[in-house]
Amino acid sequence: MSRWLDRAPAAFALALLCAAPVVATATPTFGFGQPATPAEIAGWDIDVRPDGTGLPRGQGSVAQGQTIYDEKCASCHGTFGESNSYLQIAGGVGSLGTDQPVRTTGSKLNYATTLWDYINRAMPFNAPKSLTPDEVYALTAYVLNLNDILPADAVLDQQSLPAVKMPNRDGLTTAHGFMRRDGVPDTRNVACMKNCATKVRLTSQIPDYARDQHGNLADQARMLAPAPVGGTPKTGLDLARAAACTACHGVTEKVLGPPFRDVAAKYAGDSTAEPRLVAKVKAGGSGNWGTLPMPAQARVQDATVRAIVQWILAGAK
Repeated sequence: MSRWLDRAPAAFALALLCAAPVVATATPTFGFGQPATPAEIAGWDIDVRPDGTGLPRGQGSVAQGQTIYDEKCASCHGTFGESNSYLQIAGGVGSLGTDQPVRTTGSKLNYATTLWDYINRAMPFNAPKSLTPDEVYALTAYVLNLNDILPADAVLDQQSLPAVKMPNRDGLTTAHGFMRRDGVPDTRNVACMKNCATKVRLTSQIPDYARDQHGNLADQARMLAPAPVGGTPKTGLDLARAAACTACHGVTEKVLGPPFRDVAAKYAGDSTAEPRLVAKVKAGGSGNWGTLPMPAQARVQDATVRAIVQWILAGAK
């Protein structure tokens, strides 16, 4: 009996815990953005699986692909896929097991659908996602023909492409690089920390004629999220939320950038702070609060930026 009494409080507490109702924890919200619509989701849902799931209707032949390739691809990848200082896409099939492996699109890829997916997403370099499904099927057929994987009269479509068996179907590894034919890894995780360079020079492997094809990327920057639905924001905090400022800044707590009230304290009494901060928000930059850069907010209206800055300098209350 005494042993049961000793254990009774613990047993009673356990019973209470088991009988207590489960209280659902509310999902935290950040005060900006809105649920993605089915149409918006469909715009991003473009991946193609190895079994062909995701492929759209369409077809293209090797002959059609050659015409498109000569016009839009050969300037970077060479007339026969040998490369003009960019990724080699033909050759090397059967060489991966030798002492001189040549890793190219044709020799290393394990699924032909991956080639279709990449062309569809990223090519041509100066106008990605500008190709029609028929053009992507045709280019895929031509690249596979350059690698002697498909005959010259081949036609690819939604059914025949997944059936193509690549020479390296069962041999793909991630132990080698892919941007160079000799297979040197694209990145290396070896930090010697000796004889470090004292000067850094930024260079590019992108051909000169292609480097600026996309124009000024800063002018193409977009907001992190659209303004919330339900009327025009009225308070400074509402404006900051609508402009996605609160994705990186809290009012009193550090997120990625400094809290708004720390900014207010730093510039308290500075009569020149407002125009300087407005310019800083519009142009972006780093250095005042560490090395983490703040992206330019060129798309936010000037009046909105000014109102947010005024609210911050007034104490962010």
